Amino acid sequence: MAFFKLRSLVALLSLHCFLVGTQCVQEAGRGLSRTDIAGQWSILEPILKAQEESFIQAAPLDSNEVDEHSSLIWPLPLEHSRGNVTLVIDPGLKFTSNLPNSVVLDAAFDRYLKLIFTHPTKVKDQKLRGNLILVLSEVHIEVNCTKEELNYGVDESYTLDVPKNGDPAIIKAETVFGALRGLETFSQLCFYDFSTKKVRLEHAPWSVKDAPRFPHRGLLIDTSRHWQPVIAIKEIIDSLSYAKMNVLHWHTVDYQSFPLEVPSFPKLWDGAYTRYEKYSYADVADVVEYGRLRGVHVMAEIDVPGHAISWGVGYPELWPSPTCQEPLDVSNNFTFEVIEGIFSDLKKILKYDLFHLGGDEVNTDCWTSTPHVAAWLAERGWSGHDAYADFVLHAQRLALKQGWQPINWQEPFDEFPERLDNSSIVHIWINKASAPRAAALGHRVLMSNFDAWYLDHLGVPWQTMYSNDILQGVEDPEQQKLFLGGEVCAWGETIDISDLQQTVWPRSAAAAERLWSPKSLTDGDPNRALGRLEYFRCLLNSRGVRAAPVQNILGRQPPTGPGSCFAQK
Repeated sequence: MAFFKLRSLVALLSLHCFLVGTQCVQEAGRGLSRTDIAGQWSILEPILKAQEESFIQAAPLDSNEVDEHSSLIWPLPLEHSRGNVTLVIDPGLKFTSNLPNSVVLDAAFDRYLKLIFTHPTKVKDQKLRGNLILVLSEVHIEVNCTKEELNYGVDESYTLDVPKNGDPAIIKAETVFGALRGLETFSQLCFYDFSTKKVRLEHAPWSVKDAPRFPHRGLLIDTSRHWQPVIAIKEIIDSLSYAKMNVLHWHTVDYQSFPLEVPSFPKLWDGAYTRYEKYSYADVADVVEYGRLRGVHVMAEIDVPGHAISWGVGYPELWPSPTCQEPLDVSNNFTFEVIEGIFSDLKKILKYDLFHLGGDEVNTDCWTSTPHVAAWLAERGWSGHDAYADFVLHAQRLALKQGWQPINWQEPFDEFPERLDNSSIVHIWINKASAPRAAALGHRVLMSNFDAWYLDHLGVPWQTMYSNDILQGVEDPEQQKLFLGGEVCAWGETIDISDLQQTVWPRSAAAAERLWSPKSLTDGDPNRALGRLEYFRCLLNSRGVRAAPVQNILGRQPPTGPGSCFAQK
C-alpha cells in the first residue's frame, strides 16, 4: 500500500523509538510527510547498529518452565481449567462426529491425525491397555448446525472436555468451524514423549470454553510486488488456522503487476511480471476452497483508483495518458466496465461477504494535467478531489451490487467522511485516532495501524504487536461493536517465498491472541506471554512453519547462534 521508501523509513523510526525510548510520531502519511521521514534516514541508519549492541530483551523461559507454568494453548481461551493426570493418546485414535458426511470435518480429521502423530508410534501396543496407564482413544465432536458455508461472522465458539479416566474427549460447537478451533486446541495439548515413544496429553481433566473476541482476524499478503506460488499461499492458510486466524486478505494486484486472470477482460493479466507468475481463475477458486476447509476466509483486494498502472499494460485506455498512467481514467466509462467485470467474475468464486476496494494514496495530478480528463472535470465543475470521491463511491456501488460489503483504506474517510455511506467499512492504517471518529459516525472499522501491525516493519517487536489494543479510545459499548477486528500486513516489497513465513511468524501470533482472547487476559505486560509464544513458535516449527526466533532484534532475522528453540535469539 504505502510506498516502499516511506514504509522502510517509518519502520526504522519505529525501531528507533522502541530501542531508544523517545517520544514517537504516531502518524504516517497525513501526520508525517515523506520528506519529513527522509530527513531522518541519515540519522537512523547508524543508530540501528549501535542500538542492536545494547538491546536488552526479556529473559526467555526454558521448556521445563513453559510446561510448569503455562497452559500452552495459543491463543488463550476464554475459560479453561486443568488437572494433574497424564493420558497416553492411542495410536489408533479415532475422531467421530454426529455429522458423518461432513466434508470439513473429514478433511480436518485427516489433517489433525498427522499433526498429532508426527513420529512413528507402535500401533496397538498392548502395554497401553495396562492398569497403570490411562489411554485416550476417541475424540467425539457434536455440531448443532449442519451447514458448512463459511460466511462472515460464522460462530466459532466451542467447548472441549478431556476426562481424566480415558473416556472420549468431547468437542461441542454450533458450527463445523467452531469444531475446527476445538480440534486445534486439542492438538496443542498433545505432544510426543521421546522417552516412551508415545503421544501424551498432560494435566487432564481439561475443560475449555472458548470463543473469539472479534470476528475478523486476518493477515494481508501482497502478490503484486512479489508473486507467491499457490503452494506458499496454502502454507500460509495452514499456519493461520494454527493461530485461529480466519481471514487471508489477498492483495492480488497493484501498480507493479497484475497476475490475476479475469475471464471477462483477458488482457488484464498481461500486466503480470512474466508468463510464469500468474494466478488462473481456477487457482483462486482452489485457494478459496482450501481456506474454507480450514475455516479461513479469502478476501481479495482490488485497489482503485490508484496503485493500478499494471492494468494498462493490457488495456492502455485505462491510463489517463501513456505518460501519466495513474490513477485509472475517471473520465472513461470503460474504466468502470472493467471494474464491474472484475467484480462479477470474482463474485462467482469468492465467498466472503467483505471485499476490499483499496482507495488509498491517490494522487490526482494526472487527472488535472491530462487535457481530456481535465476537460471532463471542468464540465462538472469538479476538482481532482471531487473526482476521487466520486470514483470511490462508484466502486463501492459496484461492490454493493455484487452483494459485498465494501472496505476502503482510511484515506476516503479522512478526505470526505461526509460523503461515505455508513455501509462502508473503514480500514485504519495511518492514524489510529481516526478509528474512534469513524465509529462515532456509525462506520464499521478494521485496524492495521502501521506502527504496530505492519510485519514488513521489521523493527516492530512482538511485544508492540501484542500490546496493540484496537479499542483504545473507544468507550461507548455500542461503538465498540462496530470494530470487526484487524489484520497484520505483510506488504511485499521485500517479501517473497524465501522469507514469507519467517516474516509472518511468530509476530503475527501476538496479534492473533489479541484478536481472539479476552481483553482481561491480554492487557498488561506482554512479556507474561513470552514462554507460551516461544512454545508456540516451536510448535509452528515442528509443523513445518518457518517461524523466526521470537526474540530476534529484527523480524525474520535468523538465529544468532546455537540454542534451544524455546530460548533462541
